[in-house]
This record gives sequence, C-alpha cells and structure tokens, in this order.
Amino acid sequence: MQNLKLPITISPSRSAQRRLVCKGVFKLADMTRLLAECESRSEHVQVSVKFDVDERGLTVMSGTGSALVALTCQRCNENFDQTLEVEFTFSPAKNEEAAEKIPSYYDVVELDENGEVNLRELVEEELMLMIPLIPRHNIQDCSADADSVWGELPEELEQPNPFDVLKQFK
Repeated sequence: MQNLKLPITISPSRSAQRRLVCKGVFKLADMTRLLAECESRSEHVQVSVKFDVDERGLTVMSGTGSALVALTCQRCNENFDQTLEVEFTFSPAKNEEAAEKIPSYYDVVELDENGEVNLRELVEEELMLMIPLIPRHNIQDCSADADSVWGELPEELEQPNPFDVLKQFK
C-alpha cells in the first residue's frame, strides 16, 4: 500500500459536493502537541476521511485515524507501546451561531477564514483524547508489583475516630 500524503487543510463543503474520500498519512513528527505527551513508535499516522452531505443538507466529515506511540506506565515508569485509534464525525460551522444549529450527534469544527479545516490538527486533537488518563501496562505485563504498598502511616496519624462519641447516644 502506498502512503499518500494528505493535505493539511481542506475545504469540507467542496469536498462534500464531490463526495471525496481521502486515505493517506500525516507525519507523526509534525504532531508536536501529541508528541509532547508520548513518544513516536511509527513514522506516520494512518487517516481515512469521507466527506458527505447528510439528509438535512449539512456537510459531514467522518473518518478514522491510528498511530503507534509509546506511553510511560504510571506503575513502573517504563515505556510501553500503545496504538491510538480514533473514529470521528464532524460538521463544520463558520461561527458560533451556525454551530448552535448543528445537531448534537455531530461534533462541531470551526472553519478558518478561507472556509477550510486544518485536518492534521483535527486528527492530532482526536488522538490526544485517546491517550489514557493514567497510562499503564496490563497488570500481567507490568514489572511493578500489583500489590505493592508505598509506605505505612505513622502511628501518630492513627487517632481514634471522632464519631465514636456518637455511639454513646444510641
């Protein structure tokens, strides 16, 4: 399969009129915000985007994206490979007023002053949302002990429960 380079910006309305389907790649090295959160394990992000017009006459962009990255396990602090996969469906809007008229089953993306969408930034943001809040290996793959205890409370903190006084009122 040949890796076709996708355009960075694209006009959703013109593409939807032609029922355009784009399949190709973006360089992962160009997604600096994503790489600030993880490390690259592949050269490209695979992307597929379909432009269409729905029954209400709205322009719709739907597609998928995937990239192989390395995350740091929060249990053992070692890197592990993770495939970030995303599916998205957007409808573009010129301004906030137009965005309010788009049904809730579509995510809204704002058009720039040229009526275009930055497709690379859109895919990058969606991939960033797929990074787990607390990245970690599967428990069987992690080198950290699953039942590890990180210390004990000092005895002066083990005080009697102040609500034990309420038991006297029964």
